[in-house]
Amino acid sequence: MNSDDRKEKPAAPMLAAEAPKSNADTETQSARKRNRKICIGVTLLILFLIFIVLLVLGLTLFKPKNPTATVDSVVVDHLRTSVDVFNLKANLNLTLHAHLALKNPNRVGFSFGSTSALLNYKGQLVGEAPLPANRVGPRKTLHMNITLTLMAHRLLSESQVFSDVMSGSIPVNAFVKVAGKVSVFNVFKIKVKSSASCDVTISVSSRNVTSQHCKYSAKL
Repeated sequence: MNSDDRKEKPAAPMLAAEAPKSNADTETQSARKRNRKICIGVTLLILFLIFIVLLVLGLTLFKPKNPTATVDSVVVDHLRTSVDVFNLKANLNLTLHAHLALKNPNRVGFSFGSTSALLNYKGQLVGEAPLPANRVGPRKTLHMNITLTLMAHRLLSESQVFSDVMSGSIPVNAFVKVAGKVSVFNVFKIKVKSSASCDVTISVSSRNVTSQHCKYSAKL
């Protein structure tokens, strides 16, 4: 046998050498990356400009203003008194009707949570009326009628009641505080508060309100 036939043939390469990328492919990938970066940059710029426009509108045209709560009237619905001269005691039953107006001067709605109107006698809480959560539309006024009943068992000093009944006038205070939010574009939510405090004097003989002095406050 020929010695040349016994020589082993060279083994075929297992993997073909990878063909080098062409310049065109490299340039295409670079262009895609560049375009992607441009698109992301433009998108971020547009979002930033939209945010700036909303911020400017929110601070100018839609700048939040304080809602105002006012007590237009307070009237006596029921008043009954009885006096025990010997023991210097007096019983007092009193129910007041008050009309509350909540004005929203903003171009957007104002929403507030549930609260209560309070009736005070010489610094004591003697009655309250719940006010449910609600919403006041843009540049609208919400009107509410409130009934405040004095709870006799909350009166800590009967001597003061006796003195006032005998003098012919009963001083009470009606107070209400409303807290809520003004939402601009559902993005900017600003907390606002408004309160009304009214000192009312009631005549025992005529069973009418003889004087009413109210103070109002509002703040963002």
